[in-house]
Amino acid sequence: MGTPLGDFVRAKRDSIRPADLGLPDQPRRRAPGLRRTELATRAGVSVEYLTRIEQGRDRNPSIAVLNALADGLSLDTAERAHLRYLAKITGGVCAAHQRPVPPPREVRPAVLDTLRLLEPGVALVTNRLGDVLAHTSGFELLMAGSGLLDGPEPNLTRYVFLDPAARTVFADWDQVADEQAFDLWLGPSAGTAEWFRAELAPLAGAEFTRRVGRQLPPPTVPLRVNHPSGPQLRWHREVLELSGSDAQQLVVLLPADEATAAAFDRLRGAHRGQLRAV
Repeated sequence: MGTPLGDFVRAKRDSIRPADLGLPDQPRRRAPGLRRTELATRAGVSVEYLTRIEQGRDRNPSIAVLNALADGLSLDTAERAHLRYLAKITGGVCAAHQRPVPPPREVRPAVLDTLRLLEPGVALVTNRLGDVLAHTSGFELLMAGSGLLDGPEPNLTRYVFLDPAARTVFADWDQVADEQAFDLWLGPSAGTAEWFRAELAPLAGAEFTRRVGRQLPPPTVPLRVNHPSGPQLRWHREVLELSGSDAQQLVVLLPADEATAAAFDRLRGAHRGQLRAV
């Protein structure tokens, strides 16, 4: 049985082109990516030990080993942080027999006040599970007609994988799906995320489980939204991590080009709304 840490190391190893690391291209490679022997040599560990990590038979590698693996895989800053997080939950989380308490949906008054200051801009408060906890009127206008905000407790991850409309709303659906699946590894707690993944997997199928198992941080690119009124809108996203143990984030969407800014100004001029806490 694999572990989050082992799955990540194996997935990252498989994704690397040896030539990018200055390794010779050997014609007898059975699969793309680094061989275990190559990574073991770069990291200074034995092939047998690397195999135990990837197969989940070693759940508590030392900090030195983690740093060596990060160097061997040429991980960037975000990937190194993710590697340390996976090592933590791999070694410290036991299987739970009872469903954990869901993360709170309440948003602190100070955060709501901050959200009000962003009106009439496009912003929301969410958590790593994808719960939409509060949002500005601008976000409601952006997602109008999409179906995301129709229910009493909207959740972006469930919407992306379970609502067919999401594939039309998000021009780069694969990118958004990768982002939502990856975020599940980051909280609010390992137990809660594990339950969420287990509940969603039978409903979402291979599109979800394949992405969750990949565990590779997706690239940061503009969000493209096909608005029901006609225009395609492109947004840069600024994400601010909020204090507390519930993994809440303040996400602000900024127009990525002048065409988006102009089109959304026209939409905003035709509608008026107010801040909403879900």
